[in-house]
Amino acid sequence: MKEAAYRVGPLRCRGDKNFWNAAFFDKETSYLHFPTFHGELSADISFLFKTTASSGVFLENLGIKDFIRIELSSSTQVVFSFDVGNGPLDVSVNSSIPLNDNRWHRVRAERNVKEASLRLDELPVAVQKAPADGHFHLQLNSQLFIGGTASRQKGFRGCIRSLQLNGATLDLEERAKITPGVRPGCPGHCSSYGSLCHHQGRCVERDNGFHCDCSQSAYSGVFCHTEVAAIFKPETSISYIFKEPFEFSRNSSAPPTSIYSPRPPKGEDISLSFRTTQSPALLLLVTSVRRQFLTLLINKHDLLEVRYKLDGSREAEVLRSVGRSLADGQLHSLHLRRLTDSVSVQVDQNPREEFNLTSYGELTDIQALVLGRAQGFEDLDPDLARFGSFGFSGCLSVVRFNSIAPLKAALLHPDTSPVVISGPLVRSSCGSAASADPYAAENTHRLSDDPGSMGSGQPLVNAMKTDSVLIGGVIAVVIFVLVTVLAITARVLYRRKETYRSQEVKEVKQEDSQDFHYNNQADSQNVSGENPKEFFL
Repeated sequence: MKEAAYRVGPLRCRGDKNFWNAAFFDKETSYLHFPTFHGELSADISFLFKTTASSGVFLENLGIKDFIRIELSSSTQVVFSFDVGNGPLDVSVNSSIPLNDNRWHRVRAERNVKEASLRLDELPVAVQKAPADGHFHLQLNSQLFIGGTASRQKGFRGCIRSLQLNGATLDLEERAKITPGVRPGCPGHCSSYGSLCHHQGRCVERDNGFHCDCSQSAYSGVFCHTEVAAIFKPETSISYIFKEPFEFSRNSSAPPTSIYSPRPPKGEDISLSFRTTQSPALLLLVTSVRRQFLTLLINKHDLLEVRYKLDGSREAEVLRSVGRSLADGQLHSLHLRRLTDSVSVQVDQNPREEFNLTSYGELTDIQALVLGRAQGFEDLDPDLARFGSFGFSGCLSVVRFNSIAPLKAALLHPDTSPVVISGPLVRSSCGSAASADPYAAENTHRLSDDPGSMGSGQPLVNAMKTDSVLIGGVIAVVIFVLVTVLAITARVLYRRKETYRSQEVKEVKQEDSQDFHYNNQADSQNVSGENPKEFFL
């Protein structure tokens, strides 16, 4: 049996073209027209709409006498009406909330020879039975009008999206490109779906949908929900250099001392996750050319310690968090926020701790932000320099400093970001709470660096070799066991055969011994017989 392994590249979500196919009607007199709708015996119509108007016709198709129409009759009512020759029949659904709230609402209308139904959002379905002895063929001959009527009255103003008739999606966007008064796509998606962009991700409008801009988020992915984490060794160091525009030497192992940011942030908003068993350990360091700095570290007691030096002429202020050990190998989250002299710190889901600084100032002319080992920085006190030399060993995840994500920049955009990386840096899934062994992911990602492995979309040669070695080992063990069993069996049979032969030899000897005794007895009897004769003579 042959086996093979294959690795696919990263999956990219591009959205559903049918689901996002939309048109925007900005005038009551504008509409789109399509070929006649053929729904003689059955009709299944569904779409989504968004509007600020209180009324308007979504679609209409006429015949000589027959017709079919779906409209927003008021700000709280949708009506599905048609006539197959028995007179107009209306099915309506009333909403307790306004439908012109510029949010998406779903409509589904169905009709067959027995009944007609209308559903609006998650409201109960409205149903009307068809006459038992009436006509049932819907005969239409005009064009199908979307967003208006042939009379150009009671037109719809707003967006219609994902319009399907009997399972077929109408291409509203293509028709809107050549129709005056109608625009392809639909604005305002972020008002409805902006909440899908997580972790400081920004919703960006598109004509046919939206996308999440994760540039100011520490996360990645379509919805800024994928954690970005890495395994750090004691010698690993990431330095994010502040300068606009930035120019620096990427070949230097130490960060330049003359590069700084002229626009300091107002206060700090820092968040990160980590997992380590090291103490003391430096989590994050921010330095300034004005002899200022900020550090987050785990002290020798395994507790969080924050050090602020906002006044270059004074000693650093030390803020110590009260809580349990953080160097326990478990995943911990940290959020720090400072505004003027007020500092708040929260670790995991524990209550937020509040601190007040004795000196007030701003971190100005920021030089660099360092993750991991910190060396080559002057004006650090000896104790902090000692912490920096220890580096960090463990997992760092989703690091964010104000609007900057230094770890994400180093892992995903090392060639276009102002980062200097030294030492081993391996992207990992160790930042996930479900990851019990943070180093298991490291081994997985290092597989791609081994000789014989291939990149994205290529066969996993090493995986196949590993499987082959494993299978060969199992087969060798089985063969060894079988040979051993056969050898033992042969030895047992041989011993039994030797025992049988020994018994036969003994029996032969016993028979020879019995004949000898019998002859002796006969001879003795003969002798005794002769003796009496001699006695009587």
